[in-house]
Amino acid sequence: MEHQHRSQARLSPSGDTEDMVMLLAPRLAYFAGVARTEHVTRAAQEMQVPQSTLSRAMVRLEQDLGVDLFARRGRTVSLTPAGRTFLGSVERALAEIERAADEVRADADPATGKVAFGFLHTMGAETVPGLLHAFRADHPRVRFSLVQNYGEAMIERLRAGELDLCLTSPVPDAPDLVARRLDEQKLRLVVPADHRLASRRRIRLAEAADETFVTLEPGYGLRRITDDLCMEAGFRPRVAFEGEEAETLRGLVAAGLGVALLPPPAVPRPGVVELTVTAPRAAREIGVAWLDGHPDTPPVAAFKKFLLSRRGNLLPD
Repeated sequence: MEHQHRSQARLSPSGDTEDMVMLLAPRLAYFAGVARTEHVTRAAQEMQVPQSTLSRAMVRLEQDLGVDLFARRGRTVSLTPAGRTFLGSVERALAEIERAADEVRADADPATGKVAFGFLHTMGAETVPGLLHAFRADHPRVRFSLVQNYGEAMIERLRAGELDLCLTSPVPDAPDLVARRLDEQKLRLVVPADHRLASRRRIRLAEAADETFVTLEPGYGLRRITDDLCMEAGFRPRVAFEGEEAETLRGLVAAGLGVALLPPPAVPRPGVVELTVTAPRAAREIGVAWLDGHPDTPPVAAFKKFLLSRRGNLLPD
């Protein structure tokens, strides 16, 4: 009882939770081994550690907790009620650690591992499915966690370690990222089918200076490109609607609510006409980015190599 009181006085109430975890964590597997065998010598043999190391670890564990976990008779021990309660939680914690270790090993497996891959919404209908189909011809069991988002949000998730690679536009330029240009996608001026310009095949963007535009929200790469192209053409676009997805914008154009600068659709959309922009040069670069210095698992390295091999041939015809 005196031993208990001394330990509790040393650790509480000012002991920091994180410090306590650091003290306890290395000894939990030792505790579970001794509790399972109820014999220090046998546990030491099974875990291949010196008996003296194991004995000291159990004494320190009890001191750090301020609770007697074992009743001792020589080298034979039995759990106290507190020890039995603690063992249940320890076994669950160790099982969770083992599950986590199995999961990260499985994700890193060259044949069956996982790639966390982010890409733009406009890449999701045709480009990314085609890429995955081609990659899995040689890596049929590699798994993917797919995230569709706009460029800035994907870069944030890349930096947070939630993504391994992302397909984005514009190609980012930041000291903590590695980015490689893969391809280029022409943008078209999309107008309603009954629009005054609908009979044209080509147009200079300056000719749309008086039009109402529908665009993606600020923060989207395509919105930045739209603003920059319009400024280059000599005007600031008058924006009536802002959305989050290119095909929604096409629907707004078809409804006569404005015009838009958009990449080609996966399938033709009725109600709109898509005009080639002759000036300024209207295109967006598509690139792949990853965190600089971030080690790749074998499946991530394989998919990265595959994407880089598609340079200049990333987008469907």
